[in-house]
Amino acid sequence: MDLARALLGCVLVRRPPGAGECSAVIVETEAYDGPADQASHARFGRTARTATMFGPGGRAYVYLVYGIHRCLNVVAGPDGVPGAVLIRAVAPLDGIAEMAARRGRSSVAPARLAAGPGLVTQALAIGLDLDGADLTRPGALWLASPPPDVSAGLAAAGVVVGPRVGVQYAGPGWADLPWRFGWRGHPALSRPFPSGPAGGA
Repeated sequence: MDLARALLGCVLVRRPPGAGECSAVIVETEAYDGPADQASHARFGRTARTATMFGPGGRAYVYLVYGIHRCLNVVAGPDGVPGAVLIRAVAPLDGIAEMAARRGRSSVAPARLAAGPGLVTQALAIGLDLDGADLTRPGALWLASPPPDVSAGLAAAGVVVGPRVGVQYAGPGWADLPWRFGWRGHPALSRPFPSGPAGGA
């Protein structure tokens, strides 16, 4: 959970082959724990698909959902201990025209270009080939510290907290865990957070 909150405001930088560098601020995340977490891929144990999730922290865990949409996660645990944070939404900084072209949405407001897990990977051209990429150092895909203005904006807005999305199959006690984190009121959030006690922090 600490990593999911700490990633808010960090900058995701993508340098595709033969294309200009793009970057975006992380505004929404979602935490997934180890084998006991019934919403986590780790509940099935280590497989060819989930091997990266069991590896060292700071790596990209990229997988397909429904055989169509790619999702980007940051591996959270030490080597051998599974855990990951899903990047649910980012706000474009640089390379907005390229992101819009990849989305085929030139008329969409920039804040909505990557407002969802599948849209993040589409806008930033993140494919399965980046599964296992080291996000701690510059390369094809990496994480940079928040710029001062971003840190100030996040501090002023605050962090909102709520249950994870689309994990009802996990059952009571797991489906309702407040493990989704967002930049309060940001236009790039994938969807609104619930109001009430779990809605703010």
